[in-house]
Amino acid sequence: MKVTLLTVCYNSAKTIEHTIRSVVNQTYKNIEYIVIDGQSSDNTLEIVQKYSQYISRIVSEKDKGMYDACNKGIGMASGEIIGILNSDDVLAHRDVIKNVVEKMCQSGADALYGDLKYVAQDDLTKTMRYWKSGGFKKRKFLYGWMPPHPTFYIKKDAYERFGSFNLNLKSAADYELMLRMLFKHRLKTCYLPEVMVLMREGGMSNVTVSNRLRANREDQTAWKMNDLKAYFFTMWLKPIRKIPQFLFKGAQHTTLPLMGVERQQRTTVAA
Repeated sequence: MKVTLLTVCYNSAKTIEHTIRSVVNQTYKNIEYIVIDGQSSDNTLEIVQKYSQYISRIVSEKDKGMYDACNKGIGMASGEIIGILNSDDVLAHRDVIKNVVEKMCQSGADALYGDLKYVAQDDLTKTMRYWKSGGFKKRKFLYGWMPPHPTFYIKKDAYERFGSFNLNLKSAADYELMLRMLFKHRLKTCYLPEVMVLMREGGMSNVTVSNRLRANREDQTAWKMNDLKAYFFTMWLKPIRKIPQFLFKGAQHTTLPLMGVERQQRTTVAA
């Protein structure tokens, strides 16, 4: 089963090599890797080109933002399963994609998600938050739950049937997409109980209080545009549910993921 991984980037020179290496060194090899660059003005594209033999398609052109770039990549994808890895995130270990495929095949699921760790911008071994998603129940959306989008994998057929990212939303487009797919259209969904992605702190919707308030309003819009009715407390529970992520961080990484990738770089990428 082919998996398409998308990375969209813009001026990501500081982090994108970590991202690419974590993909290139996956043990699962039937991966179509697509990189969509928004015409970066730094040396992002130069770094990407270093790995061109391992990347199925590289596109560099102006876009209307991250989700527009994601939609372009989804339209190009030929894999049966599609995942998105941001340009400042890394896959947590070499078997992530193998485990995704095995779990989806065994369960017959249309979509999958797992756990995620937020790490320090300058230290991938330092856990700042631990997002343990837990098993899937559709009604959990009503209580402020959502899966971490960087761990979200879904069959291409679902995008073809139910659409991709809604560009009318800025920070909540990923939430709206998962709400639409999992809650409204009831796709069969499975949970992979492992840390799949290390995500550097500083996501778009959480940088400032004003951004968080805007995201809350967009979350409400996501329900309305799908003709869904949430509880009056649903949107307030969504940020509250994040509090345990700061308190229960799980075990710290004892080895730097980049170092592990670099070791694999010598044995895998350089081969």
